[in-house]
Amino acid sequence: MATGTPETARTLLDAEIDEQPEAVARLLDREDAGVARVAAALRAAGVRTVTIAARGSSDNAARYAQYLLGVRHRLPVGLAAPSLVTRYGAPPRLHGGLAVGISQSGRSPDIVAVLEAARADGSPTLAITNDASSPLAAVADHVIALHAGPERSVAATKTYVASLAALALLSAHLGGREDLVAALRAVPDLLARTITGARGDVAALADTGPLASTLTVGRGYNYATAVEVALKIRELTGGGAAAYSSADLLHGPIASVGAGSPVLLVAPTGVVSPDLAELAGALRDRGARLAVIADDPAVLAAADDALPLPPGAPEELSPLVAVVPGQLLAARLAAAAGIDVDRPLGLAKVTETY
Repeated sequence: MATGTPETARTLLDAEIDEQPEAVARLLDREDAGVARVAAALRAAGVRTVTIAARGSSDNAARYAQYLLGVRHRLPVGLAAPSLVTRYGAPPRLHGGLAVGISQSGRSPDIVAVLEAARADGSPTLAITNDASSPLAAVADHVIALHAGPERSVAATKTYVASLAALALLSAHLGGREDLVAALRAVPDLLARTITGARGDVAALADTGPLASTLTVGRGYNYATAVEVALKIRELTGGGAAAYSSADLLHGPIASVGAGSPVLLVAPTGVVSPDLAELAGALRDRGARLAVIADDPAVLAAADDALPLPPGAPEELSPLVAVVPGQLLAARLAAAAGIDVDRPLGLAKVTETY
């Protein structure tokens, strides 16, 4: 059955959003043993820091890794500045810290250059990519292939979620956590249920009025989700969506929120839930039109527009599921504006930066 919006033909983006459960299941089936070997090698190397080079949606996967590897392994995770290598000729001294490149295509020269420099420095390197034959994979000591299948729509969806799953699988094996591996095995079902359930909720929200300049807000693991959803809205609609952590929003930007301002709060159950619930109250006091992505009925009750998630995902895996309503919302807003979501104006699927 076609699951695109009623007004439009089914798009590549529709299909790739729907493929996410199968993509994650395929990754887990094909990479589990290999990722366990990568984790063993990294433990043996005594890795104490992680630097990640990425662009676009892959950069948001790196933001997820900052919390995933920070909370569970107390590993400092920094985001690389590739121009230090490619433009300034001053590659950082990583002193044996792990360098990771995340790229769906594996073909951006600046990301490849970061791993080349790290390898020359004697640091272990890891590529996470949908193309195991790419230049990025070729320069890495270790490779985690995403197995998402060809992603033809310009906006990354299934490769983004697969990248999160790859990082979560690595974390699970670094920590010897079979419980997390088991929880990951449940994610494809949660994704499928979210995709099915969110379409009607998103359609109702999108029909309420202009949302292309919405603020998206999250914290902790789901700060990455807030940034990724804002990116999807900007990519697909050309609008000015902006993302903040809930803490940063309170340090000044909340002044821009007034009566009718659209705000999307990403608030799955977790350690930061009380912070987000308090923020929801402050946003309502300012007259914001508040949409909430959450699995807790009490949190959803504070929303003008509720985007419920199925329960069951632990906080550290919730970004794999919580991003789906945002993907669907971005696609719906673009379709309503008559935009070809598979070919947004001025964008290409593979962007090579130097």
